[in-house]
Amino acid sequence: MKRNHPYSRDLLYLHMNERDHYVLSHGIEFHEFFKSLQDPFAHLLLLKHRYEDGEFNSHTLFEYVPGNNAEKLAQANVHAFGDFCWIDFEEVEALNVLTAQEIAELLYLGHIKHHLKLPFYNQLNNRFVYLSNEDGWFNKIYYRNFNDFYRMLGDVLSSKLGEMKPEKMLLGIRKKKSYPSVSKEILKALIPALKEGAVLSLKHMQQNRNRMEIPIWIIGDFADMDDMHDEYKEASRSQPDGRIVFDKKLKEWSLLAQ
Repeated sequence: MKRNHPYSRDLLYLHMNERDHYVLSHGIEFHEFFKSLQDPFAHLLLLKHRYEDGEFNSHTLFEYVPGNNAEKLAQANVHAFGDFCWIDFEEVEALNVLTAQEIAELLYLGHIKHHLKLPFYNQLNNRFVYLSNEDGWFNKIYYRNFNDFYRMLGDVLSSKLGEMKPEKMLLGIRKKKSYPSVSKEILKALIPALKEGAVLSLKHMQQNRNRMEIPIWIIGDFADMDDMHDEYKEASRSQPDGRIVFDKKLKEWSLLAQ
């Protein structure tokens, strides 16, 4: 299906569903998610994908990626896969004791991108379920523990800033500038906005010698990212609902409510 809007990595849309433990997002890609992990994956069970280097499990008929190969997957052009869906798990043997009902639930997750029941399995001991279409355009990630989400988002924001604002070096060579991760406390203060659905726009970031300000607009709940872009375009004509501020001298982040 043809999209009405081009994909832009400097526009982040986030909608948090605390009850069902997931976050819908636009603008965050698998390689960024992967780099933010404090603890590496043991294995990834591929529910829907076009990755050619997975290993096959004959009980579930799914392919999986051992943790020591996950970095190779993160370097692949996942965006071009179309659907890219996986669930992490600890032991390969655990796949062989999944019931027919659980395998059916996993197939449903990959196909519909929604759960029949909360998708955290004792046998797999999974922390995440990652469901995407054109990775970065539409992502839906289930988090067993939302602290993993806050750490990911804090790291991704600082990393994206570093890519946008490289340091000038001798001989014209530029290197990525380093910014501290946005703290969990600041991001937790954004929960009311994220539960409604909010855009953080690096495209509209303002800065001077002392600070950088990333505007936030609350725009509502969207599963269709073309509709989200339309609403964001309208909302961005008004003053933002808040800003995440980086003080360049103190090298500290803060939240500024409108």
